[in-house]
Amino acid sequence: MKGLELSERYYNTHGILMIEEKFSKYKDRIAIGLVGDGSECFGFDDKISRDHDWGPGFCIWLTKQDYKEIGKKLQKEYEKMPSEFDGIGARKVSARGNDRVGVCEINIFYKRFIGLDRVPAAINEWRSIPDNNFAVCTNGKIFTDPLGLFTDFRNELLKYFPEDIRLKKIAARCMGIAQSGQYNFMRCIKRNEYVAAQYAETQFCADTMSLVFLLNKKYKPFYKWMHRALKDLPILGEVTYNLLLEIVNTREDDILESLFVKKSRLIEETCVNIIEELKRQGLSNSSSDFLLDHGPIVQSKIKDAYLKGLDVTVE
Repeated sequence: MKGLELSERYYNTHGILMIEEKFSKYKDRIAIGLVGDGSECFGFDDKISRDHDWGPGFCIWLTKQDYKEIGKKLQKEYEKMPSEFDGIGARKVSARGNDRVGVCEINIFYKRFIGLDRVPAAINEWRSIPDNNFAVCTNGKIFTDPLGLFTDFRNELLKYFPEDIRLKKIAARCMGIAQSGQYNFMRCIKRNEYVAAQYAETQFCADTMSLVFLLNKKYKPFYKWMHRALKDLPILGEVTYNLLLEIVNTREDDILESLFVKKSRLIEETCVNIIEELKRQGLSNSSSDFLLDHGPIVQSKIKDAYLKGLDVTVE
């Protein structure tokens, strides 16, 4: 059973009863779900995931006033519920995992991840928060939210970055992908700088995954789950997932052509796909097959004067 399903079943079996019996006055004010840190919130948990911060549990979100009135008492009642459920043992809580489930104030929950107890407003507020922080507080599932306050906050974040920031990030990723993959990878090989070549390959993969998430208007998760999450994206998701996997898995004895020549060919194939999508989205009209030429064109579409004036490689 996946952790998200386990969490919802645990809530339906024990949580609803506990709230109705102990906090009936507040039951139409309490939001419940499972969102936040942990592979189970993304649906990526497996047997390996179960060694820490996995098991029966769910999140309870309250308004500031309700938290003041019942927060501590509700947490105590939550902790009294059975620690084992449906044949699955109690959660093994790690040193940093003791606040992943249980009672929390709505705004404090979001502030934990984005540093704000409200939706970002200014451009620099959006820019200062890493993509994966947004991914963590918009993943998982809300089981119930009678007031709708937790959901409203979440839905505002799910509208994604302001378009100027998305364009700035796309422009910068174009430059990074071109530099590491199309330009420096083979130059490092020719110089026998194999550690540098490996770094260039890794940077190419990271920037490529980041760009595909941007093209889909989806927040990229923590690096450990970026490639796995890529597969489910509708725009270039599965094809890029497979190309990057092939680049990483290519071995000298697997192919007739040179190991590095094949990697370079796969890099170029990946870039061709990206350029076609940039054109499809109206972000570039260049006929160049070098992504370095597309970055400045994407940046030229930014309306904010400050962002538009930054070096194209920055972001």
